[in-house]
Amino acid sequence: MIKWKLSREALRLGLIAGGMGALTSLAGCMGTVPQPVFPLDRRLEELGPSRAPSLAGPWLALISHRDGRDQVVLLNVEDQRPVPLPGLNRPDAQPLSVGVDAKGERLALVRQLEGRTELLVYRRRLMGSQLVGMNPPGVPRRVMVRADGRELAVEVSRDGRWQVDLIAIP
Repeated sequence: MIKWKLSREALRLGLIAGGMGALTSLAGCMGTVPQPVFPLDRRLEELGPSRAPSLAGPWLALISHRDGRDQVVLLNVEDQRPVPLPGLNRPDAQPLSVGVDAKGERLALVRQLEGRTELLVYRRRLMGSQLVGMNPPGVPRRVMVRADGRELAVEVSRDGRWQVDLIAIP
């Protein structure tokens, strides 16, 4: 039987080296490490603090704090320019969640307006929005749009329980 006598320092260095080797192996299995898209990150910083991002195709929808209030912003990721959304950002409404389809044509929005929380779909081509009813009634919190723009997934509170509704959009 061979006995190995290791100093604490040698043992510590061995553990560190082994751990680094494991991390290197793991990183190799994962492929490249995701990196931020720096020009886009700079553009987003210009828009102010942002939250609730939704990415579909080349479109990024998010809620940005601009001009002293929260507003929905739609960016074409390829050219990094905001797209006008006339009629969507009401000064008396507080957006909570936003989703966008892959064509950037339909946006779904959960917002608070006059003490109530509502769900709506905004169509860019029509420059208008339509309230979406929920049956049974509930309080929406988050929304996502299916890539083809034909369906919403909505997180809804009913009787103190959170549920997910799938709602078809005509």
